[in-house]
Amino acid sequence: MTAISSFWRAMPRPALLGLFLFFCAGFADGALVPFFPLWASSEGGIPVGAVGLLFGCYAGGELIAAPLIGGIADRVGRRPVLIFSSFGVGCGFIALFFVHGVAATAIVLILTGMCESVLHPTILTAIADVTAPSAHPRWLSMARVSSSAGQILGPACGALLVLISLDAVFLAAGGMLILGGVVMLVALGETIGSGRSAAGDRGDEEEEEGLSALLPAAFRDGRLAKLLLWVVLFEISGNWIEAVIPLYARDAGTLSPSGIGTLFAYAAALTVGLQMPVSRFAETRSALWLTAGAGLSTIVAFVLFMASPAMLSLIAAVSLCSVAQMLVGPLVPTAVNALAPPARRASYMAASSVAVDLKDSLGPSIGTALYALAPRLPWAAGIPLVAIASLGLGVAIGRARHASTIGVDAEDIRPERSATWSTSPATEEQF
Repeated sequence: MTAISSFWRAMPRPALLGLFLFFCAGFADGALVPFFPLWASSEGGIPVGAVGLLFGCYAGGELIAAPLIGGIADRVGRRPVLIFSSFGVGCGFIALFFVHGVAATAIVLILTGMCESVLHPTILTAIADVTAPSAHPRWLSMARVSSSAGQILGPACGALLVLISLDAVFLAAGGMLILGGVVMLVALGETIGSGRSAAGDRGDEEEEEGLSALLPAAFRDGRLAKLLLWVVLFEISGNWIEAVIPLYARDAGTLSPSGIGTLFAYAAALTVGLQMPVSRFAETRSALWLTAGAGLSTIVAFVLFMASPAMLSLIAAVSLCSVAQMLVGPLVPTAVNALAPPARRASYMAASSVAVDLKDSLGPSIGTALYALAPRLPWAAGIPLVAIASLGLGVAIGRARHASTIGVDAEDIRPERSATWSTSPATEEQF
């Protein structure tokens, strides 16, 4: 215990605070997402067909704001952005406790999404400011674990709160992020000095901000555009799990709102327990092998959903979908980094973030609209979509890995860069 305590005391405080804020954000998402469709359709006065559009409003707020204020932390500092965004998202979630109707809920979600657009990127930036580049993969992995841990406790807490009222989950989600904002206000120091000194050699190209710093990177690089297109297509159906299962299980009489929260908590726990073993298993497999395996797992899950909404089918299907995400999740950021020129890595990762927001906007909207037509239609439509997208994604990631290998060989010719590249391929593969 003494050794563990000494280890944590030696860690940079801003990085540890970043992990805590990731936990708060994961808790809020876990407490809110599984129950939002139930609240919207039963207590919020919102038609089932519009539930997905409201999910899209949240992601839409991020899409609107990310190109405009995505780089604001470079101008005003990490600390004020983290404090403001934590309070903004927390207050937005709490505001959902008081609003009803499609229009009011949509406005609140758009504003909340705008605040959230800078939360996760700025946390990662603050962590990178105070840690060595060689340690970034480890810290980013710890951030994913922190978020997943929050996503375990969030649904579990939500499952208890819905026994009182569905609205109570908004207070819990918002309260946790406000707590994170208070902790940042009290304990976090500014880290931007470290980040600028470490990034001082990136050149004038990195000074671009606004829309030109995000979306054009994907359009100028056809390989990145194709990769992100396959990511969006593959992940659209994955979003149907979060948006459609609560409605599907409730309407079939399989799970209560509390049971749905427990199911999502189980999925997060499965990810925390198996992500590292699955990642080690994946190190020796090709990208196409991994994406094909993820696609097959998802297809089998959709077949189970179509066959029966029974408890065992839901548990098995959710487990298979979690395994699919474990296989694909680490591949995408690695491939984006492989494609990015050294001076444009931030821009490429920002473009990747916009693609994720686009997926979060389209997925629930399409899934709930299909569900409104027929309860099993999302799963039937998702099978061919997943089959095509998983193969295309595997090919795109494989090409990115090949490009990275060529880049490493070329960089080895220049001595001043060889030290950087000598460790990056293995590190990126592990991440």
